[in-house]
Amino acid sequence: MPKIKLKPVSDQVVVVTGASSGIGLATARLLAKKGAKVVLVSRDGDTLAKIVTEIKANGGTASFAVADVGDATQVEAAASHAVKEYGRLDGWVNNAGVALYGRLVDTPADDHERVFRTNYWGVVNGCLAAIRHLRERGGAIVNLGSIGSDSPSPVLSAYSASKAAVKDYTRSLQEELSVDNVPIAITLMRPSGVGTPLAEHSAIHMKGEARLPHPFYDTAVVATAIVDALEHPRGNMIVGGTGRVLVPLSHMFPTLRRLLARPIASSLEDRDKAPTLANNLYEPMGGMRERTHEAPAFKSSVSTAAARHPWITGGVLLSGLAVLVSMAKSGDRR
Repeated sequence: MPKIKLKPVSDQVVVVTGASSGIGLATARLLAKKGAKVVLVSRDGDTLAKIVTEIKANGGTASFAVADVGDATQVEAAASHAVKEYGRLDGWVNNAGVALYGRLVDTPADDHERVFRTNYWGVVNGCLAAIRHLRERGGAIVNLGSIGSDSPSPVLSAYSASKAAVKDYTRSLQEELSVDNVPIAITLMRPSGVGTPLAEHSAIHMKGEARLPHPFYDTAVVATAIVDALEHPRGNMIVGGTGRVLVPLSHMFPTLRRLLARPIASSLEDRDKAPTLANNLYEPMGGMRERTHEAPAFKSSVSTAAARHPWITGGVLLSGLAVLVSMAKSGDRR
């Protein structure tokens, strides 16, 4: 299959799901700032309307479509809206997601199914809608997974399971499109912990207040990686140095994960505070918040920057090799 050449984001029409808060909102704002025409999608029409007004006030181009990504008909309608509004579609970001905190044995079946309906089927529906519009002209799709698909956390088990399904679906779809020579670049983005309002919006089936997995990165780190993947096919990408350490460790030392299960579960729950009752599992909660109220996040990731600019890593390695060779030669002359 020939190398897929993607447009600069300034020339793209991009659909972003889950755009009313968190990573989706950060991505939509960044895309608009870089000149893309952005179509924001979520269940919360009132919030989307406010975000579009904000983007336009800042000189950007945006519109919105209200859709539950778990409903294929609504997702296709959002894609059709983008084409009707701007004449085409160039990129699609499957970001919409929900979570619940609780042990699997304590999780109601309806809630568990709802997590998969949004997190997994939302990706499936988004990919199929995007492919129908991108198959001939080409373009990019970015699917948001999680390092939880490789390094699952107790308490966030249903969420991790849904992201594992996203990972395997995306990798299989990448291979199928490659075999069929379809010029669509699909990137699986697996962020480490991110400082979104996820814990505050989650359904809770435990005694204490939900907490984010620590340490976590700012939403801008992931948004920057997503925008980059819309221009440069990345295949599979872990965002954040934490994930680059945890994922291989989980595969190499599975016993270590079992030993750490109890402290990890404790870190995700604050027993001194009562759990919040409101959540966005079935209905939107209102958005326009990119970030959590918890402790400050890491504002950058050296490993992610290196993955986006491999020539930097290569340059550093070559420079280091040159120094070693020079030192060796100096030693020989002594």
